[in-house]
Amino acid sequence: MIPGLAGKVALVTGASRGVGASTARQLSESGADVVINFRSKAPRAEEVAEAVRGFGRRAMLAQADLTSEDETRRMMTLVREEFGHLDILVLNASGGMEKDKPADYARELNVTAQTRAVDLALPLMPAGGRVVFVTSHLAHFHGQAPSLPGYELVASSKRAGEDALRDRIPELSERQIDLVVVSGDMIDGTITARLLDRIQPGLIEARRATVGALPTIDEFAAAIVAAAADRNTPTGTTIYVGETGHSG
Repeated sequence: MIPGLAGKVALVTGASRGVGASTARQLSESGADVVINFRSKAPRAEEVAEAVRGFGRRAMLAQADLTSEDETRRMMTLVREEFGHLDILVLNASGGMEKDKPADYARELNVTAQTRAVDLALPLMPAGGRVVFVTSHLAHFHGQAPSLPGYELVASSKRAGEDALRDRIPELSERQIDLVVVSGDMIDGTITARLLDRIQPGLIEARRATVGALPTIDEFAAAIVAAAADRNTPTGTTIYVGETGHSG
């Protein structure tokens, strides 16, 4: 239970599984109402909604492909109609390793969709609101270390998305809205970790042997929820979860 979230309204993108689902559940456990964004996995999203309601909080399912401006705009309209405002926007959804997507999909989702979600959410966000951008060490430190096979498009586009959001800090600050970045090592049990291990067999075990232990989905989600709640964390801060191999 993290203080500071009681009565808040949070929207979590990509919340039907993995880190997003755990983040939604933990937000509600700490007293927040949650908008559960998902693209296609409605049964999983409904399970998350039931968990949120189990903590006595309101849950709203919001199906929207974030690469679609119309769908994202419609989602924000529904948030306004249901809750009237939005205190926390958790930008968790990302992609780029899918085989059935066009070449520019990674950039559309990890850059364009992220900044557009913020632009469309801002009219709903009062002073004191917070945007949390979720990323990986491989993306956050992109360009400072070699990327992994199959992850280059994701890493480069997520780094570009983070940079684009950081460019918005002056505008956000004028509105008294903070931006915090949460960056994680490989997260045990996520689809991304499994895909990377499939491309490079033994990768996860090798990383685990190097650092001792990898963060779990729930541990990473807990850091995201803490970032959303802690008003003492200055805007622009990056919170690291797991070993980085970097000094800053």
